[in-house]
Amino acid sequence: VNNPIPSNLKSEAKKAAKILREFTEITSRNGPDKIIPPHVIAKAKGLAVLSVIKAGFLVTARGGSGIVLARLPNGTWSAPSAIGIAGLGGGFEIGIEVSDLVIILNHERAVEAFAKGGNLTLGGNLTVAIGPLGRNLEGDVALRSSAAVYTYCKSRGLFAGVSLEGTCLIERKETNRKFYGQDIRASAILLGDVPFPAQADDLYEILASFTEVYENEEQRNNPGKAVREQRRVCALLF
Repeated sequence: VNNPIPSNLKSEAKKAAKILREFTEITSRNGPDKIIPPHVIAKAKGLAVLSVIKAGFLVTARGGSGIVLARLPNGTWSAPSAIGIAGLGGGFEIGIEVSDLVIILNHERAVEAFAKGGNLTLGGNLTVAIGPLGRNLEGDVALRSSAAVYTYCKSRGLFAGVSLEGTCLIERKETNRKFYGQDIRASAILLGDVPFPAQADDLYEILASFTEVYENEEQRNNPGKAVREQRRVCALLF
């Protein structure tokens, strides 16, 4: 589990790459049915990656930090925008727990909500559901009519349920300003107004790998579709 204390954007991007690997690589603890499917990230309109600490005694408090990115019209990813997370919950819970969290934005309206800046409360206008696990592509059909937001949470190295109802995601304006050297809003970052930073190359490499894995699996499962797509691309080029 990673550090939930807010840090600079370079460190947050490095942490996000590490978390994505932990959520998607098959290991002795993560079998093929215990990873985020490549197609979920390959087809996402955006995603947020955070580390969160939750403390409870009569009520629970949640806080943490991370980044959010959006898919641009050309299929690449935007530069990262720094975010924080905060929330209160009921229930009698005692203790402290640190978790890593991946939030998949499945629809444009979810990305738009993140891009508006200010504070965003999950579970209001955005439907939230626990995301599917496993490498197979059977989730594609369900994904087309999915919730606006998928959540994945890991605590102590294992996937765990998480409730984000009433949780606020907060734009970290000062962190963005220090990193990009200018006052810039989350909306401008997520719409592609700044190039993705070289300091986050590791993050972009792993994001590109999901698209590559998904496309390779689709070609194996549907070779006819791959041929049609190649012909379509050739027609556009020539």
